[in-house]
Amino acid sequence: MPVLHRLGVALAVIALVSGFSIVPTDAALAATLTAPDTTLAPAVPGSSGRNAERASKEQQLLVDATLAAPVINRDTLGATDSITGLARIGTNESWAQLVLMFGGWPQTETNVTVMLRWMRQENGPPDWWNRNNPLNNGYGSGGGAGLGSYPDLVSAAKYCAENLQRGYPGIVASLKSGASADATAAAIWASPWATSHYANGAHWSTRPVELVQAPPSAWGL
Repeated sequence: MPVLHRLGVALAVIALVSGFSIVPTDAALAATLTAPDTTLAPAVPGSSGRNAERASKEQQLLVDATLAAPVINRDTLGATDSITGLARIGTNESWAQLVLMFGGWPQTETNVTVMLRWMRQENGPPDWWNRNNPLNNGYGSGGGAGLGSYPDLVSAAKYCAENLQRGYPGIVASLKSGASADATAAAIWASPWATSHYANGAHWSTRPVELVQAPPSAWGL
């Protein structure tokens, strides 16, 4: 093969290889790609002199098209009802939650359920806030045999939790462990809270408790 012909073939091969190997890098692409200009403020009419020159130029922001917003993982948010929040809701369920809050016990469905059943045995749902003493608690109420009263339902919840902590370890242990409503009810029956011991469960209903809102005045609102 003639030398000139072989030289032409070699040059053609080199050009072909170079065409495949020369690929722009990510950095090079980033340097050449930009997002469209974004107008921040229009020119101000009625300006003159240097101000007119400045005003004739719209303000612009150039953003690299390769920039991407970071991915943000948002944790699930939750909140525990406050004392004021529960008081404003104002139901017998709110009061049950408030007792658990003051006692530092889990506000689980089972704990709230057994508290509502207990309240029903002491004062029926239509009048569960009777004397602002839903569980007929004698401690701090100024009345023996649970016939005393409290200035408001928030005070009643606080005294109830304190009384349980000071003399009813079986009930406290069950509430703290988040045991079933039946297990906590059995601890209530066995305790000295009621002299009748609720007939060891014979005088204890497990049907759903109606939720009733007490008057705002009972909550001290």
